[in-house]
Amino acid sequence: MSEKRDYSTMSEPDFSALFKKIDELKPQFIDRLRKAVEIPSVSGDESLRPQVVKTAEFLKAELEALGAEDIELRELGTQPPPVADANLQLPPIVLSRFGKDPSKKTVLVYGHYDVQPAALEDGWNTDPFKLVEKNDVLYGRGSSDDKGPVMGWLNCIQAHRELGLELPVNLITCFEGMEESGSLGLDALIAKEATGYFKGVDAVTISDNYWLGTTKPVLTYGLRGVNYYQITVKGPAADLHSGLFGGIVAEPMTDLVKILATLVDTDGKILIKGIDEQVKKLTEEEDKLYDDIEFDVEVLNQATGSDTALYKTKKDILQHRWRYPSLSIHGIEGAFSEAGAKTVIPAKVKGKFSIRTVPDISSEKLTQLIVDHVNEQFKLLNSPNTCEAELIHDGDYWLSDPFNDNFTAARKATKAVWNIDPDLTREGGSIPITLTFEKELKTSVLLLPIGRGDDGAHSTNEKLDVSNYIEGVKTQSAYLHYYAQGSQ
Repeated sequence: MSEKRDYSTMSEPDFSALFKKIDELKPQFIDRLRKAVEIPSVSGDESLRPQVVKTAEFLKAELEALGAEDIELRELGTQPPPVADANLQLPPIVLSRFGKDPSKKTVLVYGHYDVQPAALEDGWNTDPFKLVEKNDVLYGRGSSDDKGPVMGWLNCIQAHRELGLELPVNLITCFEGMEESGSLGLDALIAKEATGYFKGVDAVTISDNYWLGTTKPVLTYGLRGVNYYQITVKGPAADLHSGLFGGIVAEPMTDLVKILATLVDTDGKILIKGIDEQVKKLTEEEDKLYDDIEFDVEVLNQATGSDTALYKTKKDILQHRWRYPSLSIHGIEGAFSEAGAKTVIPAKVKGKFSIRTVPDISSEKLTQLIVDHVNEQFKLLNSPNTCEAELIHDGDYWLSDPFNDNFTAARKATKAVWNIDPDLTREGGSIPITLTFEKELKTSVLLLPIGRGDDGAHSTNEKLDVSNYIEGVKTQSAYLHYYAQGSQ
């Protein structure tokens, strides 16, 4: 081991030895990710729950080998309905601690070890649960979302340990196994441990999102929220034969389609009164933040595989993706959707849609606007059927200060590794746990992406570029050192 050096008093840390060590450990880091990917930890498949737990035990063993303290596999109890097995246990939260020095800042790093379903027959080129390295790209389910970034933190700790370099902060890990299935139980644990295991946390860092594109790193300071709704239209007591009853009974599907058509137009404009009025006004200062963001409009067409974009300029696309609400219709439950023909009139149908929310939309006010709108539109149909609109679940938006100490440290770290200032971005998706950490721990949350915008999380052939994986470890490491320095 080399001589310990103190980075905390240096105006500009010299990361040459640390980065060299990370490069040397690259084969071990890839092997660690390979072992993690090989465990099919699909939280949404009850039959694979033992594999999710196996991944938690794998993490525990890795943390023990790295010298962690206070390691816990915190049990969360049984999974609430709907489940086939009433005694199905939720996967544990993996907690651990590196250091308890009161003179140091404390950083909590969050990630998840569960993944989305994947099978070769879905269109994968390789077995999704075997990490395959090809042309400096790592393919496998969870490689980018989120096992790669989680392994990154372990790699960061290992590099410091082998170099004989003390971590500049106290580090707490919080890794969950239900993120892909709603993070069940995590909100309650965070609230409970705010004055317990998580007491004294100065900052939270999450690496569970992506660069905007494929060439330039970003830091993310905002997320849209999401409210998910369903409209239920009921008519006959049972499904009917259209040859016997078509044209002489009010059909629920007809009513539902008409109502869904009143929610949003083909230009993406939400047609429900009162929503636009809640949206925080765009200021000149905020508008300028979009000027220097690197984004090729053609990337949008490549991502969709079509020329169907509603907007043609970078600023319009990004602002409507990040800072304006959107309404998407997702599907209809109860209707025939298989191949072939089936001449049945469904007795009850449910239309599913969501609204991505932004500052300053109130979830409660939004839901009331939805209910009032649907009731008003259904009344205009003069239908003898019944109709109900209801909120299924909601998650609030999140917006942080991209110039605070946490983001400033990450910006310096990115520049030290990638030799470029990162773009400051928001995202159209949602990570509800971000807001929970912020509110319960009363601290700053940073989103520090490791993967690229084309990694294909949740899709076939999910991947993580080797360069992003290894340089990501360097970025995570440098971030800890710059954050330890604070605003010096």
